[in-house]
Amino acid sequence: MDDWRIVMRGAEANYLAVVVAAMVPIVIGALWYSPLMFGEVWARAHGFSEDRLLEIGRHGARTVAVSFVCYLVMAVVLSRLISTLGLSSASGGALLGLLLWLGFLATMGLTAFLFSDKPILTYLLDAAYQLMYAAAMGALLASWR
Repeated sequence: MDDWRIVMRGAEANYLAVVVAAMVPIVIGALWYSPLMFGEVWARAHGFSEDRLLEIGRHGARTVAVSFVCYLVMAVVLSRLISTLGLSSASGGALLGLLLWLGFLATMGLTAFLFSDKPILTYLLDAAYQLMYAAAMGALLASWR
């Protein structure tokens, strides 16, 4: 029970910061996977045809909505970790995001990749994107108290 009290200590959260943090991966992803950055490389690495990309685009609203809910859960949990650890700077939050990426996102993604038949480039592009948003979410949540 003491552990629960420690984790819930200072349970108040900046809900606006949590919602904005949940939007960060969507904004970064829109740029990351666009033709301006890695969209064409990503599509080629997956072997997607133009028709397949159009089909993926047809489900875009649903995909973004479900992703937002997932990112909202991540932001809430990350906010709790930041609060429990007493972090209050962007650099501290970004470091926590980097550590969580290294310990969970990158490792889980690599494990899933190993059971796929995709080129390593698909994993590298996705892992780098996850690193960017995890660090950005951490920085935002730690500094916007």
